Amino acid sequence: MVAAIHQHLLLPPRLFSGHPQPPRLLLPLRPRLPRVASATASAPPSDAALQEFRRWISSHGADAGGVASPASVLEGLGLCRSEEELLEIQGTQLLSTTMGVKEYVQTEFDNVEAEIISSNKELFPGTVTFDDFLWAFGVLRSRVFAGLRGDKLALIPIADLVNHSDDITSKESSWEIKGKGLFGRDVLFSLRTPVDVKSGEQIYIQYDLDKSNAELALDYGFTESNSSRDSYTLTLEISESDPFYDDKLDIAELNGLGEIAYFDIVLGESLPPQMLPYLRLLCLGGTDAFLLEALFRNAVWDHLELPVSPDNEEAICQVIRNACKSAIGAYHTTIEEDEELLKRENLQPRLQIAVEVRVGEKKVLQQIDDIFKQREEELDGLEYYQERRLKDIGLVGDNGEIIFWES
Repeated sequence: MVAAIHQHLLLPPRLFSGHPQPPRLLLPLRPRLPRVASATASAPPSDAALQEFRRWISSHGADAGGVASPASVLEGLGLCRSEEELLEIQGTQLLSTTMGVKEYVQTEFDNVEAEIISSNKELFPGTVTFDDFLWAFGVLRSRVFAGLRGDKLALIPIADLVNHSDDITSKESSWEIKGKGLFGRDVLFSLRTPVDVKSGEQIYIQYDLDKSNAELALDYGFTESNSSRDSYTLTLEISESDPFYDDKLDIAELNGLGEIAYFDIVLGESLPPQMLPYLRLLCLGGTDAFLLEALFRNAVWDHLELPVSPDNEEAICQVIRNACKSAIGAYHTTIEEDEELLKRENLQPRLQIAVEVRVGEKKVLQQIDDIFKQREEELDGLEYYQERRLKDIGLVGDNGEIIFWES
């Protein structure tokens, strides 16, 4: 059985479709920091540029009846990181995700350059570099509305200037697309905010309540000081070398899981409900392997929701604790060091984002380790399958003594 911990990675074919499966990252492993060409994030537009843009909006009648100004948003902030900045997120899931996305974009750029740009020089008189392509990709990720991804991928100019507010916690969509005019042939994009605003005030929406701080940093270039945004993805896998691989895979699939399962663990929240049963399934073996027989196939998951045996429960604790220790060891700072950094005044914004992401991940890892450490200490006091079974057939008394029946 292999335990792995890493961040959701949006890769093709569903790069913009929500939360697809992340890639495998097996532990114990200290991630190596790949060398990348230095990249500088685009600077925010100047005041003069914003004023010119507002005049253009006004000339097209887009500001009639109000004096609200469009927001200034840094583009490509998450992807365009220099080598020095990548060092600050060493060991994080954000690093593995960023590098995975960059590798995907590099492949796409190579294809576009070979099949489109090089073959149509008259359409591309200037030089299009990988950094240009990466910047455009970052803009697309940061500008696209949630829901307008995949086959519905679309950009909505001007509307996509609306900013995010962590004060908005409504799950209600902030936009809709509907038909307009006779027979609804025209399409209208409608943007709305779930809070009251006065004339001239900037409006805000909630970008995505389900994104972690690492995802917010990658897509939009900011984080929130909200513990519910600090999460870590624990990846568990049924090893193909497991002698009971086929039986375990069959049981997992019968219960809505598979060979690989992903569990998002959020700071301050309980473990996902299916995580412990899946862990016990992975570690099932020895004298407990009888539960894998076809006779138990429809009932085994109910048994796995409770401790199976001392050996099995100890095994799941050791697997997770070892994985957590390995992951924590990949960071180059401690939680305490990061918290001291965050107390500094005038901390550079991009460094602050990096520190907030990595300290959040480490706190979640520490939380997971604490949960299973406590479970290890309680092993002797847990009730296991054998005791439960004896109780069911009336062979254990109220005080836990075994009852012997004489003929």
